[in-house]
Amino acid sequence: MELNYLMNTTMKLNIKRKVSALTLTEMLVVLVIVGILVLLALPNLMPLISKAKSTEAKVQLEHLFTMQKSYFYEHSKYTNNLEEVGFVQEKLSTDGEGGKANFRITITEASSNSFRAKATAVVDFDGDGTLNEWEVDQEKNIKETIKD
Repeated sequence: MELNYLMNTTMKLNIKRKVSALTLTEMLVVLVIVGILVLLALPNLMPLISKAKSTEAKVQLEHLFTMQKSYFYEHSKYTNNLEEVGFVQEKLSTDGEGGKANFRITITEASSNSFRAKATAVVDFDGDGTLNEWEVDQEKNIKETIKD
């Protein structure tokens, strides 16, 4: 009987005791504040996002440079055909169907002793209407020709 009494008393105390937690209103206020802070910080982060995305262009152009050099050693000339060097353009993010590449790679000129290739963005990273563009030549000079 005493055991029953103790259990009932304990249960009544637990039921009456309030559990401290956040209300739905408090959670919504916190989410709104976090959203405002993100919107304030976003313009400052856009240059970092563009810089990170342009890394893709540099890596792809370095890869194309290596393939062009190999082609040059075999044929004593550079080519203006991506397929001849074995370069495969990744599916572009604008094509849909799982495309992830943000830059279209093209060879703009090729001769017996020089070549020039460029990577042109297919996405405007910061929304200013300018598409980022990078170039590489036979000396592996990689430079940004159009800043985004």
